[in-house]
Amino acid sequence: MITSKNRLSQIKSVALVSCGNFLEMYDFMVFAFYAKYIAAAFFPAADELTSLLSALMAFGSGFLFRPIGGLLLGAYVDRHGRRKGLMLAIGLMGLGTLSIAVMPTYAQIGVLGPALIVVGRMLQGLAAGVQVGGASVYLAEIAPPGKKGFYVSWQSASQQVAVMFAALVGVVLTAALTKAQMASFGWRIPFLLGCSLIPVLFVVRRWLEETPAFLAQKDPPKFYAVLGSFFRNTKTVLLGAMLATMTTVFFYMITSYTPTYGSTVLKLSVQDSLLVTLCVGLANFILLPTMGALSDRVGRKPLLLICAVAGLLTPYPALLWLVQAPSFARLLGVELWLALIYGSYNGAMIVFLTEVIPAKVRTTGFSFAYSLATAVFGGFTPAISTSLIRYAQQNNYGHAQAVPGLWLSMAAIIGLIAALILKERRHGEQS
Repeated sequence: MITSKNRLSQIKSVALVSCGNFLEMYDFMVFAFYAKYIAAAFFPAADELTSLLSALMAFGSGFLFRPIGGLLLGAYVDRHGRRKGLMLAIGLMGLGTLSIAVMPTYAQIGVLGPALIVVGRMLQGLAAGVQVGGASVYLAEIAPPGKKGFYVSWQSASQQVAVMFAALVGVVLTAALTKAQMASFGWRIPFLLGCSLIPVLFVVRRWLEETPAFLAQKDPPKFYAVLGSFFRNTKTVLLGAMLATMTTVFFYMITSYTPTYGSTVLKLSVQDSLLVTLCVGLANFILLPTMGALSDRVGRKPLLLICAVAGLLTPYPALLWLVQAPSFARLLGVELWLALIYGSYNGAMIVFLTEVIPAKVRTTGFSFAYSLATAVFGGFTPAISTSLIRYAQQNNYGHAQAVPGLWLSMAAIIGLIAALILKERRHGEQS
């Protein structure tokens, strides 16, 4: 029986986990939002698109280290506890963010500048590798029966607060500073703001209580035992990575890539693009808990299958309609439609992934699966989308700006295959 005291403790834990999750996504978002300025400062090239592509590749490099963080730090969490692992993730993320915030430019220290930017992104990637998995597993393990989808969805919902906050900071900065000031120092302000939150969030994470599920383990598995069990469940983990592919690709398309896509590709104003991103974050924040709760009632698979089919069939036509007459209203409409697909799919997917992975390697398996999907597909979505547009333009394809829709459809196919193969747990079945 759940008492009011227990319920308040669970709500407190959800809030504390979400606060830390906010920083992880905020730090990732600001790099993508200000990629245009980072490109000019650290990756100068003969043309703007090449410079931007280099910066987006640096953005993507952080995701390459997420599977390593998911595997190594995930094993640490499964051995030493959810609370300690989440605190470690905050520390690593803060160190990576600070290094980017204060890094001298290419003009000041040459190639060392961009090289160290990549190192900073790698530190962020290591931390983020266990952050999503650690937070999701924590929420799944404290959720009351029948509400696991709703509880776990707050992991993703807290990320949307970060998207909105990062976009709002961008709107204020672009209104207050000139283009020259933004290029000179303005882009560093959001990073420094993120750094200022680290001590507060570190203290907040210290207040977390360990989950009963972890404490119930009489002898938490040793590091080598976690890895051994992980490799025995490789098939499930890889299917989980396929399942997460659609989520990661859609997410980074509608959030981190939107400011660049709107301002650089569609030639809309930076403020308009950031306002659209702000609206997308708000829509996701509402959709994710709603769809997580719905998945508790109707099951995970129906939502996964319906959204995967929608993600397969509609992105390219939607983007084609947008690029035929680019405007703030059309960009907002298309992004909100893609947000509906993402929010509905992810609301069911995150909790589904915690349920299909065995308990003893739940953090390791979840973190590696999600991080692998992000590293191979999702994190490079801005760079891949830019490359596809460039290739289409060079080969004189009509409506080249719409080709990222095909990338979204490809991700939906992968997610659909995984959803069809993986078996859903019955209501009430222990995970």
